[in-house]
Amino acid sequence: MPLYKTIEPNSQTTVKIWKITESYTDLYESVYLKPSSLERVLGMKSELHQRGFLSVRKLLEAFGYTDKDLIYNENGKPYLKDGKHISITHSFNFSAIIVSDAIIGIDIEKQRSKINIIAHKFIDYEFDYLDEKNSDYTKKLTAIWCIKESLYKLFATPGLSFRKHCLVIPFCLKDNETVAWIDYNHRKHKYDTHFLEFEGFTCAYALEN
Repeated sequence: MPLYKTIEPNSQTTVKIWKITESYTDLYESVYLKPSSLERVLGMKSELHQRGFLSVRKLLEAFGYTDKDLIYNENGKPYLKDGKHISITHSFNFSAIIVSDAIIGIDIEKQRSKINIIAHKFIDYEFDYLDEKNSDYTKKLTAIWCIKESLYKLFATPGLSFRKHCLVIPFCLKDNETVAWIDYNHRKHKYDTHFLEFEGFTCAYALEN
């Protein structure tokens, strides 16, 4: 069972990361899917996406849930039938879930230099402390993207902009944490964010402060 890592940021919150090594067939045959999920996975054209989707169901089982326990609201934000909050992510051969009593968000991304080209689309304030010549520039950009994606999932508000509304306070990669803000509709919301690197990937999650 390729449960890659379990993290417990606090007594009410758990993160589980899965390394997807199984074939599509092995995953498909090992999980329960409700009819809507079955239709969705069979309609996917990419086997990579299918395996990511199915591995998330394996993670649900690792938490003691099944696909029946997972519901999405009108904005596409997932939640669990027992009232707990959940956030989901997958990228290439990794997937992750965070479950908490509080509102949370999570994201995984592969570290790739092409993120440097699109940095201006999701960064504004952060350019003040980033140095493009630094060897960790791509890793920092990836961490910022993951943090902002986590905030986006957590806030679940149409019209929220990574660049305009989400701010990540200066950080060092070795610290594995920083504070982030959502400044939206004349209100400011503060979040504790954590990130980690493994096998060329970055994972970040955000918690209400």
